[in-house]
Amino acid sequence: MGMVTFVDETTSGERRDALGLEVAEERLALRELIRRRVLEEVVDGQDAGPAYERAVEAFGRNGFLVLVGDRQIEELDQQLEIRSATEVTFLKLVPLVGG
Repeated sequence: MGMVTFVDETTSGERRDALGLEVAEERLALRELIRRRVLEEVVDGQDAGPAYERAVEAFGRNGFLVLVGDRQIEELDQQLEIRSATEVTFLKLVPLVGG
């Protein structure tokens, strides 16, 4: 079993630890990791489906990058190796004015 620590970061250098999540699998697709994070973060009683869809859509339009250690993950179905302490950074990208 591994522990994934999510970190939210912006291009301006702001960094915030989001949460830790225990993962039983040794390998997990990014899509599934995002789904589990959303499930952990939605408020009780809310449907996580729309939040998950928005997160996947944002990833698809480069709204954020995902880094595991120092490696960028570029595909939702890319398998991630989960170790005893894996840090996953969600780097929020800010669009240029008018772009």
